[in-house]
Amino acid sequence: MSTALALAGVTAVLRDRLNDGLVNHNVAGILGSTVNVSVLAPDRVVPADGTEASQLNLFLYQVMPNASWRNQGLPSHDSSGRQRLTNQPLALDLYYLVSAYSGGDLHAEILLGYAMQLMHEFPIITREMIRTALSPSPDVGVVLPPALRALAECGLADQVELLRITPLALNAEESSKLWSATQSSLRPTAAYQVSVVLIEATRPALAPLPVLSRGEVDPISGRERGVMVSPSLVPALPTLEAIVPAAGQPVARLGHGIVLRGHHLNGSSRGVRIGNPRYEVSDVLTAGGANTAEQMELLIPLARAADFPVGVYEANARLIRPSESVPRESNRLAFTLAPDITNLPQNVARDGGGDALVTIEFTPELRAGQRATLLVGQREVPPQSFTAPTASLDFLIEQAEVGQHLVRLRIDGIDSPIVNYSTTPPTFLDLRLTIT
Repeated sequence: MSTALALAGVTAVLRDRLNDGLVNHNVAGILGSTVNVSVLAPDRVVPADGTEASQLNLFLYQVMPNASWRNQGLPSHDSSGRQRLTNQPLALDLYYLVSAYSGGDLHAEILLGYAMQLMHEFPIITREMIRTALSPSPDVGVVLPPALRALAECGLADQVELLRITPLALNAEESSKLWSATQSSLRPTAAYQVSVVLIEATRPALAPLPVLSRGEVDPISGRERGVMVSPSLVPALPTLEAIVPAAGQPVARLGHGIVLRGHHLNGSSRGVRIGNPRYEVSDVLTAGGANTAEQMELLIPLARAADFPVGVYEANARLIRPSESVPRESNRLAFTLAPDITNLPQNVARDGGGDALVTIEFTPELRAGQRATLLVGQREVPPQSFTAPTASLDFLIEQAEVGQHLVRLRIDGIDSPIVNYSTTPPTFLDLRLTIT
């Protein structure tokens, strides 16, 4: 793979090839004047107060992603989006204009003809060409500028793909747009595509260890077990199919059980890994319930309320299957941990202005950055000022309506449970605020 210097490296290699070709064909002798190759924007080639010299100009006018390499190395991150799995290469196609500038009659046509011949004769830039162009011999006797010296380390000669030069056909409209955009006069020009430049990312990624064996070794034949074929559509791996909070609730709560349903969940050292990337929560809790293949139970204890804030969590089973010694982890499913009000029902009296001040206690604690509101009936009430973390909030209900009101606490859009789904038909939980 190459580095970010590869774009400049390609331009330098092409300029070197054009220079060498002009020298080898004695173009300067043919024209009767010196000839050089520049790598400037077209509007900067001809000085405003000078004369136009005979020269070629190489201009990188566009860089596009390479379609063939664009999806290589995916996925590049894990499900949390934080751990890099692979470094996907930045694959680019470079588009150049080779223009001929004339200091005399027919000079432009002669220069462009030799340039196109050189591009045609060397459609593939070899690794030797790149090394020669970017790492000139020490006996040249010229001290290169720092930018050119840095190009020797761009890695262009060592990337897995060779550079291929392909001529492009620009119609009159495309040429007109390009020269108008550069605010310069039209010159005899040929367009080329150079593909592909692979720039490697340098961020650290996971590097899996090599596989030592494919299963157990048969003591008689000495062959590895390899892949086992099972006559079933159900994979023989721990798999979660559903996460069901207690009492038929759609959300989980601290101190209330959670059932994880699936298959191949039996074994030893059973646990459940739960995580929340936003709050950097990642913990393994011991699974409860009977050791069955169809389900395992999880309980987040109230004593750990400070460790698990309200939010959306991912969970996966972790266990050692029978006849195995290495732990296995299942797929991941998401569940929502909701707030739970702990001091309702209660009675609150209005003050002389008709306002009611109510204190709501809840679990888990409200973290810094979380937004909380109280839903009194259908009315949403913001909290009074508070300092996070806290498990208690004060709410001032202005012009409070006398009577009983069902109450919900909403944190980051997640409401505390208010419906009792264990009855038929469902009823409301006794989370009422009586205002007198």
